[in-house]
Amino acid sequence: MTIYSISIVTSSGFPFYQKKILPLPKGIRLNLRFFDYTDYFYIDQDCLETSNAFELNAGLISALYEFSKNIEKRIYSLEFKSLDDKDYNKDVLRGEKYEGDALITTETEVYLLNKSIEAKVNLIYNTIIKPKIPLESCICISSEEENKLLDLLTDKKAKRRLKKIHFALERQAQEFLNIMGNYGLFNIVISSFDLSPILVFGEKYTFDEIEIILRNMGEVPQIPPMEWKHRQSFIKDRTIWVYIINSGVGVTVNNLFEPYFYLLFTDTQSYLGEFPLKLINKFNLIIS
Repeated sequence: MTIYSISIVTSSGFPFYQKKILPLPKGIRLNLRFFDYTDYFYIDQDCLETSNAFELNAGLISALYEFSKNIEKRIYSLEFKSLDDKDYNKDVLRGEKYEGDALITTETEVYLLNKSIEAKVNLIYNTIIKPKIPLESCICISSEEENKLLDLLTDKKAKRRLKKIHFALERQAQEFLNIMGNYGLFNIVISSFDLSPILVFGEKYTFDEIEIILRNMGEVPQIPPMEWKHRQSFIKDRTIWVYIINSGVGVTVNNLFEPYFYLLFTDTQSYLGEFPLKLINKFNLIIS
């Protein structure tokens, strides 16, 4: 499980909810992901005086560094997306403008798929948070609601389904490894739809080493069902390939479909041919 915490505040800073899900690993990069569910008012930056813009920037930098010192985390980079009137109008037309006042953040591994995290957080907002707005005057999240929130973030339903068929998957994975190991296949991994590893097959790399490899991997694009992409990564001094396959099968939570991903860890000189498609067919037959 690679979502470590979630917090919910209002735009004025009112602390509504925070939950630490797992202890943070030491010495690794993490993403603090922001999801905005507030009434958005676009301000033309040209209308800001230079001095005001500088003061805003200085205040942000000072607050961030003070924050990072207090929680013993170093900030290396921040990523922003600039907006203009055209971008804002598109968001409104797509229905992405929210009527409310909630800012949700999650601390996660860097390799997780942001679209999948966003889909989970959207579901949390729509089913648990939105009915409570305004948050300053509402009751806290109940234990039942918190359980639903944690089940979603920790992929409980996806894990439960794989647990029931673990031995069948393991037999099939070992059969694949016995054959394709001669062609450079090291490990087979099944992950949730945000790329959190659930099952690891193969003896080359441990679960912890798999996570190291994923942290060193480049950004993963959107992958259509039954298709795959590959990315270069490394562990210690060894470069390897990681094939990421969208299985097209999975579980559904509150109308949110969560497909599994199959990950293949291979030597850079490996030749897999159409093996990923064969793996999809065999694994999907077991999972479906």
